[in-house]
Order: sequence, then C-alpha cells, then structure tokens
Amino acid sequence: MKLLTAIIKPFKLDDVRDALSEIGIQGMTITEVKGFGRQKGHTELYRGAEYVVDFLPKVKIELAIADGQLDPAIEAITKAANTGKIGDGKIFVSELGEVIRIRTGETGSDAV
Repeated sequence: MKLLTAIIKPFKLDDVRDALSEIGIQGMTITEVKGFGRQKGHTELYRGAEYVVDFLPKVKIELAIADGQLDPAIEAITKAANTGKIGDGKIFVSELGEVIRIRTGETGSDAV
C-alpha cells in the first residue's frame, strides 16, 4: 500500500476529486496549506501599498491506496491538476507500513 500526497492549486481540487472518483478512488484527506517552490511568491498592491506574498495558498491531498491503484491515481491527478504554469504542484509517494480501520479493526488494504 502507498500513501500518495499531492500539493495542488486550490481551484483544481474539484477537478482532481472528480478524476479520482472516475477511477474508483473514494476516500481522501484534504488540508489547506501554504507554501512556495520555484515561483517564490509574488507582490500585490493593497490600498496603494505594495507587499510581498511569500507563501501561496495550496491544497494538500492525501490518499491511502493499494499498489495497483498507484499509477492510475498519479495519472488522474497529473492530468486534472495541470494548468501548464509554474506552481501546479507536486506528487509524493510513500510506503505505508500498516493501515487499521478503528471502527472494525480491519487491517491492510481491507481498512482502506
């Protein structure tokens, strides 16, 4: 099993959720986060004063998925989150040692 973590632009969340639903992935955890990569923020004007926005709003999606769903999930997220512009985000894949469903005590892929 894998833990797939994707950092994307907030306005692409619905597209990514729909794309994952189409391939049968149901559960996910969403967190609103802030960060920057190569784009390094930007400047904005507010009431005539210019200020630097260092950390840009992003959305972090976390999915616990079976190994067989990994490639379709990566492809779905990549296609749905892509705008072709800097700051589209990243996908990280980690190994999951164990998953336990609290309510039933199921473990492994049955718990997902």
